[in-house]
Amino acid sequence: MSPLSDFFEELNLSKLSIPTIRISDIVDIIIVAIFIYIIMNWIRETRAWSLFKGIIIILILSILSFKLNLYTTSWIIGETLSVGIIAIIVLFQPEFRKGLEQIGKGSLTKNLFSSNSSQDYIIKPETLEAIVEACFKMSAAKTGAIIIVEQSVPLGDFDETGIQLDATISSQLLINIFENKTPLHDGAVTIRNNRISCATCILPLSSSELAKELGTRHRAGVGASEVSDAYVFIVSEETGSVSIANNGKLSRNLSKEVIMKRFSRESINKSKINIWKGRNK
Repeated sequence: MSPLSDFFEELNLSKLSIPTIRISDIVDIIIVAIFIYIIMNWIRETRAWSLFKGIIIILILSILSFKLNLYTTSWIIGETLSVGIIAIIVLFQPEFRKGLEQIGKGSLTKNLFSSNSSQDYIIKPETLEAIVEACFKMSAAKTGAIIIVEQSVPLGDFDETGIQLDATISSQLLINIFENKTPLHDGAVTIRNNRISCATCILPLSSSELAKELGTRHRAGVGASEVSDAYVFIVSEETGSVSIANNGKLSRNLSKEVIMKRFSRESINKSKINIWKGRNK
């Protein structure tokens, strides 16, 4: 018999059967594909993408060394991969944390665990007016500032790095805090429950791509908005421009009218959602 006939005889095609695919299998594949896609997107937006490519190269080398019987290389790679899971967790710890925070900030999670559904405003009008007035007065004087307004995600980690104030909010107090060479001017101010919670807070810097002309203040503001759902008001010391960061996105060079209109619109949308929740209850 020819080698080709021997090959097909060994395959024993007569006994092969096509497996049935259930709807649950299709759903399972789609979920895994979406999960892998989300993870790849998270990694590509961070410096971990270079580490990930390095891991892929090591895996390719391990396969080649096994196929080519390179015993020493295989032994070294095998010993390295034996602690690979722990190494991956250590190397990708910031990305894992960011991913979990993004899941926790999702709209579904907020609806399930939010206990403040009766709040009709993203930011209370009197609080917003005090912040906006302070921002544009500091903008005219080119005084740098970062003001973080807490939403559903607590800002306790930021407060621990600053000095507790627990003061009534006013534009005059905010301006005085950020006045140059005063003890509290360096760092961010957090606002919780319409009160100034802490000052001189240290924020995490964003690793996202930002415009080259933006400095540490804007990078810190965007970084804070990436790990929370807070609204971060930023006043540039160099240009005096007022910006707002939220959910990792930065809106730059905003006017007073645009800011007031934006929060008025978002407050109306939130009020409609709360009404809908009340009807469902």
